[in-house]
Amino acid sequence: MNTWSFLEEFLEYLRAERQLSEHTLRNYAQDISQFLGFWEEHQPGQSLHMATYRHIRSFLAANLKGKSKATMARKLSALRTFFRYLQRRGVLEQNPARLAPTPKADKPLPCFLTVDEVFHLLDQVGGQTSLRSRRDRAILELFYSGGLRLSELAGLNLASLHVQEGTVKVWGKGAKERLAFLGKPARVAMEAYLLEREQLLHTKGLTETALFLNNRGGRLSSRQVARVVVRWSRLAGLPGNLTPHGLRHSFATHLLEGQADLRAVQELLGHASISSTQKYLHTDLDYLMAEYDRTHPRS
Repeated sequence: MNTWSFLEEFLEYLRAERQLSEHTLRNYAQDISQFLGFWEEHQPGQSLHMATYRHIRSFLAANLKGKSKATMARKLSALRTFFRYLQRRGVLEQNPARLAPTPKADKPLPCFLTVDEVFHLLDQVGGQTSLRSRRDRAILELFYSGGLRLSELAGLNLASLHVQEGTVKVWGKGAKERLAFLGKPARVAMEAYLLEREQLLHTKGLTETALFLNNRGGRLSSRQVARVVVRWSRLAGLPGNLTPHGLRHSFATHLLEGQADLRAVQELLGHASISSTQKYLHTDLDYLMAEYDRTHPRS
Protein backbone atom coordinates (compact mmCIF):
# COMPACT_ATOMS: atom_id res chain seq x y z
CA MET A 1 0.00 0.00 0.00
CA ASN A 2 1.44 3.42 -0.95
CA THR A 3 1.76 6.38 1.40
CA TRP A 4 -1.36 8.23 0.25
CA SER A 5 -3.48 5.08 0.50
CA PHE A 6 -2.71 5.04 4.22
CA LEU A 7 -4.22 8.51 4.49
CA GLU A 8 -7.40 7.48 2.64
CA GLU A 9 -7.77 4.43 4.88
CA PHE A 10 -7.15 6.54 7.99
CA LEU A 11 -9.79 9.12 7.03
CA GLU A 12 -12.32 6.36 6.41
CA TYR A 13 -11.54 4.97 9.86
CA LEU A 14 -12.16 8.40 11.43
CA ARG A 15 -15.41 8.76 9.52
CA ALA A 16 -16.80 5.29 10.24
CA GLU A 17 -15.39 4.40 13.65
CA ARG A 18 -15.00 7.75 15.38
CA GLN A 19 -17.82 9.50 13.51
CA LEU A 20 -15.97 12.79 13.25
CA SER A 21 -17.54 15.75 11.48
CA GLU A 22 -16.66 16.62 7.89
CA HIS A 23 -15.02 19.82 9.12
CA THR A 24 -12.70 17.85 11.43
CA LEU A 25 -11.98 15.31 8.68
CA ARG A 26 -10.96 18.13 6.32
CA ASN A 27 -8.52 19.42 8.94
CA TYR A 28 -7.00 15.96 9.38
CA ALA A 29 -6.71 15.52 5.61
CA GLN A 30 -5.08 18.93 5.18
CA ASP A 31 -2.58 18.54 8.02
CA ILE A 32 -1.49 15.01 7.16
CA SER A 33 -1.36 15.71 3.41
CA GLN A 34 1.02 18.56 4.17
CA PHE A 35 3.32 16.19 6.05
CA LEU A 36 3.14 13.48 3.38
CA GLY A 37 4.07 16.03 0.73
CA PHE A 38 7.02 17.09 2.87
CA TRP A 39 8.01 13.44 3.34
CA GLU A 40 7.97 12.66 -0.37
CA GLU A 41 9.98 15.78 -1.15
CA HIS A 42 12.70 15.13 1.43
CA GLN A 43 12.61 11.31 1.61
CA PRO A 44 11.75 10.25 -1.97
CA GLY A 45 10.95 6.59 -2.30
CA GLN A 46 11.24 5.95 1.46
CA SER A 47 8.54 4.04 3.34
CA LEU A 48 6.76 5.77 6.21
CA HIS A 49 8.04 3.15 8.63
CA MET A 50 11.39 5.00 8.39
CA ALA A 51 9.88 8.18 9.88
CA THR A 52 11.44 9.40 13.13
CA TYR A 53 11.00 12.23 15.59
CA ARG A 54 13.72 14.11 13.69
CA HIS A 55 11.52 14.16 10.56
CA ILE A 56 8.54 15.44 12.54
CA ARG A 57 10.65 18.22 14.02
CA SER A 58 12.00 19.20 10.59
CA PHE A 59 8.49 19.29 9.16
CA LEU A 60 7.18 21.54 11.94
CA ALA A 61 10.19 23.86 11.66
CA ALA A 62 9.85 24.17 7.88
CA ASN A 63 6.10 24.62 7.61
CA LEU A 64 4.96 26.48 10.68
CA LYS A 65 7.15 29.58 10.76
CA GLY A 66 4.97 32.51 11.74
CA LYS A 67 1.97 30.28 12.47
CA SER A 68 0.14 30.32 15.80
CA LYS A 69 0.84 27.86 18.60
CA ALA A 70 -2.70 26.56 18.19
CA THR A 71 -2.05 25.72 14.53
CA MET A 72 1.15 23.88 15.43
CA ALA A 73 -0.59 21.98 18.22
CA ARG A 74 -3.42 20.95 15.88
CA LYS A 75 -1.06 19.64 13.20
CA LEU A 76 1.03 17.78 15.75
CA SER A 77 -2.10 16.20 17.24
CA ALA A 78 -3.24 15.09 13.77
CA LEU A 79 0.15 13.46 13.12
CA ARG A 80 0.13 11.69 16.48
CA THR A 81 -3.30 10.25 15.76
CA PHE A 82 -2.29 9.21 12.22
CA PHE A 83 0.91 7.48 13.33
CA ARG A 84 -0.85 5.82 16.26
CA TYR A 85 -3.31 4.35 13.74
CA LEU A 86 -0.44 3.09 11.57
CA GLN A 87 1.19 1.63 14.68
CA ARG A 88 -1.96 -0.38 15.43
CA ARG A 89 -2.06 -1.50 11.80
CA GLY A 90 1.48 -2.83 12.17
CA VAL A 91 2.93 -0.40 9.63
CA LEU A 92 5.08 1.34 12.26
CA GLU A 93 6.83 -0.04 15.30
CA GLN A 94 6.60 3.25 17.18
CA ASN A 95 4.90 6.61 16.93
CA PRO A 96 7.50 9.17 15.76
CA ALA A 97 5.29 12.11 16.81
CA ARG A 98 4.85 10.88 20.37
CA LEU A 99 7.95 12.62 21.75
CA ALA A 100 7.34 15.97 20.07
CA PRO A 101 6.34 18.50 22.76
CA THR A 102 3.00 20.22 22.28
CA PRO A 103 3.40 24.00 22.33
CA LYS A 104 1.53 25.65 25.17
CA ALA A 105 -1.18 27.71 23.57
CA ASP A 106 -1.99 31.17 24.77
CA LYS A 107 -5.24 31.30 26.71
CA PRO A 108 -7.00 34.59 26.03
CA LEU A 109 -10.01 35.38 28.17
CA PRO A 110 -13.26 34.27 26.51
CA CYS A 111 -15.23 37.02 24.80
CA PHE A 112 -18.72 37.33 26.23
CA LEU A 113 -21.54 39.83 26.72
CA THR A 114 -22.89 41.12 29.97
CA VAL A 115 -26.47 40.22 30.86
CA ASP A 116 -27.59 43.76 29.98
CA GLU A 117 -25.86 43.53 26.60
CA VAL A 118 -27.58 40.22 25.81
CA PHE A 119 -30.97 41.66 26.70
CA HIS A 120 -30.24 44.74 24.57
CA LEU A 121 -29.31 42.52 21.62
CA LEU A 122 -32.47 40.43 21.91
CA ASP A 123 -34.65 43.52 22.35
CA GLN A 124 -33.16 44.93 19.15
CA VAL A 125 -34.68 42.16 17.05
CA GLY A 126 -37.86 41.78 19.12
CA GLY A 127 -41.19 43.18 17.99
CA GLN A 128 -40.57 42.77 14.25
CA THR A 129 -42.95 40.52 12.38
CA SER A 130 -41.23 39.50 9.15
CA LEU A 131 -40.16 35.89 8.59
CA ARG A 132 -36.52 36.91 8.62
CA SER A 133 -36.78 38.86 11.87
CA ARG A 134 -38.74 36.14 13.66
CA ARG A 135 -36.29 33.52 12.46
CA ASP A 136 -33.34 35.63 13.58
CA ARG A 137 -34.91 36.23 16.99
CA ALA A 138 -35.43 32.48 17.42
CA ILE A 139 -31.80 31.83 16.44
CA LEU A 140 -30.40 34.37 18.91
CA GLU A 141 -32.68 33.18 21.72
CA LEU A 142 -31.69 29.56 21.09
CA PHE A 143 -27.97 30.35 21.11
CA TYR A 144 -28.24 32.11 24.44
CA SER A 145 -30.85 29.84 26.03
CA GLY A 146 -29.25 26.56 24.99
CA GLY A 147 -25.53 27.36 24.70
CA LEU A 148 -25.31 25.65 21.30
CA ARG A 149 -22.31 25.57 19.00
CA LEU A 150 -22.76 27.10 15.54
CA SER A 151 -22.61 23.71 13.78
CA GLU A 152 -25.11 22.26 16.25
CA LEU A 153 -27.70 24.98 15.67
CA ALA A 154 -27.28 25.00 11.89
CA GLY A 155 -27.70 21.21 11.81
CA LEU A 156 -30.93 21.11 13.81
CA ASN A 157 -34.01 19.48 12.32
CA LEU A 158 -37.60 20.30 13.18
CA ALA A 159 -38.09 16.84 14.70
CA SER A 160 -35.44 17.61 17.35
CA LEU A 161 -37.43 20.53 18.73
CA HIS A 162 -40.01 20.12 21.50
CA VAL A 163 -41.32 23.60 22.22
CA GLN A 164 -43.93 22.64 24.80
CA GLU A 165 -41.39 20.69 26.85
CA GLY A 166 -38.83 23.46 26.34
CA THR A 167 -36.13 21.12 25.01
CA VAL A 168 -34.19 20.46 21.83
CA LYS A 169 -32.08 17.39 21.05
CA VAL A 170 -28.61 18.40 19.95
CA TRP A 171 -25.97 16.30 18.20
CA GLY A 172 -22.63 17.55 19.48
CA LYS A 173 -19.00 16.66 18.88
CA GLY A 174 -18.29 12.96 18.45
CA ALA A 175 -21.95 12.37 17.52
CA LYS A 176 -22.95 12.69 21.19
CA GLU A 177 -26.55 13.57 21.87
CA ARG A 178 -27.60 15.94 24.64
CA LEU A 179 -30.60 18.04 25.62
CA ALA A 180 -30.55 21.82 25.44
CA PHE A 181 -33.22 23.83 27.23
CA LEU A 182 -35.43 26.67 26.06
CA GLY A 183 -36.41 29.40 28.48
CA LYS A 184 -39.81 31.06 28.16
CA PRO A 185 -38.60 33.88 25.84
CA ALA A 186 -36.93 31.29 23.59
CA ARG A 187 -40.12 29.22 23.44
CA VAL A 188 -42.20 32.28 22.55
CA ALA A 189 -39.74 33.31 19.84
CA MET A 190 -39.64 29.78 18.45
CA GLU A 191 -43.43 29.48 18.29
CA ALA A 192 -43.65 32.77 16.37
CA TYR A 193 -40.99 31.62 13.93
CA LEU A 194 -42.55 28.19 13.39
CA LEU A 195 -45.78 29.81 12.17
CA GLU A 196 -43.80 31.81 9.59
CA ARG A 197 -41.78 28.73 8.66
CA GLU A 198 -44.93 26.71 7.98
CA GLN A 199 -46.37 29.50 5.86
CA LEU A 200 -43.17 29.77 3.81
CA LEU A 201 -43.11 26.05 3.00
CA HIS A 202 -46.84 26.04 2.22
CA THR A 203 -46.45 28.99 -0.17
CA LYS A 204 -43.54 27.36 -2.00
CA GLY A 205 -45.07 23.87 -1.94
CA LEU A 206 -42.02 22.43 -0.20
CA THR A 207 -41.23 20.01 2.59
CA GLU A 208 -38.02 20.50 4.56
CA THR A 209 -36.64 18.78 7.65
CA ALA A 210 -34.27 21.60 8.65
CA LEU A 211 -35.40 23.82 11.53
CA PHE A 212 -33.97 27.11 10.31
CA LEU A 213 -34.69 28.03 6.69
CA ASN A 214 -33.47 30.60 4.21
CA ASN A 215 -35.82 32.63 2.02
CA ARG A 216 -35.92 29.85 -0.59
CA GLY A 217 -37.11 27.28 1.94
CA GLY A 218 -33.80 25.41 2.25
CA ARG A 219 -31.56 24.84 5.25
CA LEU A 220 -29.77 27.89 6.56
CA SER A 221 -26.02 27.26 6.31
CA SER A 222 -23.56 27.74 9.16
CA ARG A 223 -22.16 30.81 7.43
CA GLN A 224 -25.64 32.32 7.07
CA VAL A 225 -26.39 31.65 10.75
CA ALA A 226 -23.14 33.37 11.74
CA ARG A 227 -24.12 36.37 9.63
CA VAL A 228 -27.39 36.63 11.57
CA VAL A 229 -25.44 37.08 14.80
CA VAL A 230 -23.03 39.61 13.28
CA ARG A 231 -25.83 41.63 11.65
CA TRP A 232 -27.90 42.08 14.80
CA SER A 233 -24.85 42.69 16.93
CA ARG A 234 -23.93 45.63 14.70
CA LEU A 235 -27.49 46.96 14.65
CA ALA A 236 -27.49 46.79 18.45
CA GLY A 237 -24.25 48.80 18.55
CA LEU A 238 -22.41 46.20 20.61
CA PRO A 239 -18.63 46.49 20.83
CA GLY A 240 -16.51 44.08 18.83
CA ASN A 241 -17.59 41.52 16.26
CA LEU A 242 -19.88 39.16 18.15
CA THR A 243 -19.90 35.53 16.98
CA PRO A 244 -22.15 32.56 17.81
CA HIS A 245 -19.34 31.31 20.04
CA GLY A 246 -19.52 34.61 21.91
CA LEU A 247 -23.16 33.87 22.76
CA ARG A 248 -22.15 30.38 23.90
CA HIS A 249 -19.49 31.97 26.12
CA SER A 250 -22.14 34.34 27.49
CA PHE A 251 -24.48 31.43 28.25
CA ALA A 252 -21.79 29.58 30.23
CA THR A 253 -20.42 32.66 31.98
CA HIS A 254 -23.82 33.84 33.16
CA LEU A 255 -24.68 30.38 34.50
CA LEU A 256 -21.44 30.28 36.48
CA GLU A 257 -21.94 33.82 37.75
CA GLY A 258 -25.34 32.63 38.94
CA GLN A 259 -23.48 29.93 40.92
CA ALA A 260 -24.40 27.01 38.69
CA ASP A 261 -22.42 23.85 39.40
CA LEU A 262 -19.43 23.45 37.08
CA ARG A 263 -20.34 19.83 36.31
CA ALA A 264 -23.85 20.88 35.33
CA VAL A 265 -22.48 23.54 32.99
CA GLN A 266 -20.16 20.91 31.52
CA GLU A 267 -23.18 18.75 30.66
CA LEU A 268 -25.14 21.68 29.24
CA LEU A 269 -22.23 22.67 26.99
CA GLY A 270 -21.60 19.11 25.85
CA HIS A 271 -17.96 19.13 26.96
CA ALA A 272 -16.24 15.76 27.26
CA SER A 273 -13.74 17.14 29.78
CA ILE A 274 -14.23 19.43 32.75
CA SER A 275 -11.04 21.25 31.73
CA SER A 276 -12.86 22.54 28.65
CA THR A 277 -15.48 24.09 30.90
CA GLN A 278 -13.07 25.63 33.38
CA LYS A 279 -12.00 28.34 30.95
CA TYR A 280 -15.43 29.90 31.44
CA LEU A 281 -14.44 30.60 35.03
CA HIS A 282 -12.44 33.56 33.70
CA THR A 283 -15.25 35.94 34.53
CA ASP A 284 -14.91 39.59 35.36
CA LEU A 285 -12.61 40.59 38.23
CA ASP A 286 -15.26 42.49 40.18
CA TYR A 287 -17.42 39.38 40.39
CA LEU A 288 -14.51 37.18 41.50
CA MET A 289 -13.47 39.65 44.20
CA ALA A 290 -17.05 39.90 45.47
CA GLU A 291 -17.34 36.11 45.63
CA TYR A 292 -14.01 35.88 47.46
CA ASP A 293 -15.12 38.47 50.03
CA ARG A 294 -18.46 36.70 50.46
CA THR A 295 -17.14 33.17 50.91
CA HIS A 296 -13.54 33.12 52.17
CA PRO A 297 -13.21 32.82 55.99
CA ARG A 298 -10.20 35.18 56.05
CA SER A 299 -11.27 37.64 53.39
